[in-house]
Amino acid sequence: MAQQILMIVANPAVSTTLGGPVGFWAAELIHPYNVFTQAGYGVTIASPQGGKVEFDRLSDPRDASGYAKDDTLSLAYIDQPEFMALLENTPAIANLDAADFDAIVVCGGQSPMFTFRQETALRDLFMAFYNAGKPSAALCHGTCLLLETRLADGTPLIQNRVMTGFANSEEDYADQVTGQRVMPFRIEDEATQLGAKFVTQPAFTPNAVRDGHLITGQQQNSGAETARLLLSVLQAGG
Repeated sequence: MAQQILMIVANPAVSTTLGGPVGFWAAELIHPYNVFTQAGYGVTIASPQGGKVEFDRLSDPRDASGYAKDDTLSLAYIDQPEFMALLENTPAIANLDAADFDAIVVCGGQSPMFTFRQETALRDLFMAFYNAGKPSAALCHGTCLLLETRLADGTPLIQNRVMTGFANSEEDYADQVTGQRVMPFRIEDEATQLGAKFVTQPAFTPNAVRDGHLITGQQQNSGAETARLLLSVLQAGG
């Protein structure tokens, strides 16, 4: 039986800063999903609360804004009814067992910044993977979950660990484009305050880093790199 990878996407939410609906970023699911499935791995797409999940509008290549129009891989998957059906009724993480999977990837988008830090079950699930020595990855704004993860002695998981995530330079860009503060906090600032060794590449450059079996990706252009790094850890035995 193929090894199994659990991918977590956020449930729909409402931005408390901009006021509109937010979801997960299409490329942050689809690009890693493509790497995993093309390599022969099984993938389950789940969400904290279960049920239908939705793309952040700007991440949808079909959106009139044209922001993600060049994301041809995501568009190809969106055109596959069998793939889109997986997003209609995702399993809730409460109904999943970490023992049934070999690795976890927590995807980003805007919704995680308004929901993930309160999702204690998601935090506990991630730590179940990490404590079992399984490759444990978070991508882009999904790395905000790591601000809440703790070791058994209460030490922040990311203290003295190398990691990346959506960078201040990228938050600056988003704020400048919209003319207001988009996110309620900044991952780079808070992770650094917790003692993380936060490393970044220039804004929107593909970037993924590994510290042991903890893997993080910088932003939406880093999904494939994050997936390949995870597979290298999985194939090496963790």
